[in-house]
Amino acid sequence: MLLLFVSQYHLWSRLSSGSVFAPEFPRAIVIMFSWGFGFIVLLAVAQILLDIGTMTLSVIRPGGAAVGESVRYAVAGSAALLAAIGVMNAVRVPPVKDVEVEIAGLPPQFEGYRILQLTDIHVSRLFPRDWAQAMVERANASSVDLIVITGDFIDGSVEMRRDDVAPLGDLHAPDGVYAIPGNHEYFFDYAGWMTHLTQLGITMLRNEHAILGREQARIVLAGVTDLSAPAHGQAGPDLPAALAGAAADAPIILLDHEPRNAARAAARGVALQLSGHTHGGMILGLDRLVAKGNAGFVSGRYDVDGMTLYVSNGTALWPGFALRLGRPSEMTRITLRASR
Repeated sequence: MLLLFVSQYHLWSRLSSGSVFAPEFPRAIVIMFSWGFGFIVLLAVAQILLDIGTMTLSVIRPGGAAVGESVRYAVAGSAALLAAIGVMNAVRVPPVKDVEVEIAGLPPQFEGYRILQLTDIHVSRLFPRDWAQAMVERANASSVDLIVITGDFIDGSVEMRRDDVAPLGDLHAPDGVYAIPGNHEYFFDYAGWMTHLTQLGITMLRNEHAILGREQARIVLAGVTDLSAPAHGQAGPDLPAALAGAAADAPIILLDHEPRNAARAAARGVALQLSGHTHGGMILGLDRLVAKGNAGFVSGRYDVDGMTLYVSNGTALWPGFALRLGRPSEMTRITLRASR
């Protein structure tokens, strides 16, 4: 009965807030639901694999093969432990991960330029104000030139998350804080969130670009909206519009929440695309399935027709499946280098 109750986690979430994406329970309850739901998923997969193994042995070995109850309980115990580890990995404040990216034609003035990418923050009951404050403090201590946020700030309405999201207003870097919307912003009063995030001092790039300057040198920082926007009556991603009027000889860095359109960005001359959305696939093995829904891109660095695509594992993740095993969360500090 307990497992049956936990298996309906997303139903209880919808009843608590009107949305499957925003479980409105105390954080401890959300953590327990996350552990229980993860336990069920891992237990089911483990028992199915065990049964496949015994069936295979039955075919190979005359007389079949038997699995004792002790083995099954051991498997269940392992699934419970792995689920607990997965939830702990998911809810931590992530470390800063360093990545170097070479860019052809990078002006000498931008050699060593550092960008901190945050993505999939999912401020919610699982990632509340205290978590957000600790994350912001770590971001501000990263000694970067620019902070970018590649979507999925929240799970919940402005009124539900106003206090929890407030620490994001303390983010600062010499060249500012720029961001784009992710798909979750469209689930909860998109217009209200765009206004509120702008009021927090975050510059939203919605099919727009900004110019980063060092002396006479320039880099174009462009951002597009999410692929889910048209389904919610909003303008979809439009890279030509985002690049309209941009200097033709300046390297282009693109913020795109989902990595699926990377080949199109490469064809438009983008040097570096920063994306999130996949949460890195969350669990080794599951990441292969997540990759199939994202044009093969799920975690880390890719070369796409000469363009570098970096897909972050995410700073946090959706509370509806808060497990990480082998795909750790990250705050990505990207250092630009001129290609040799």
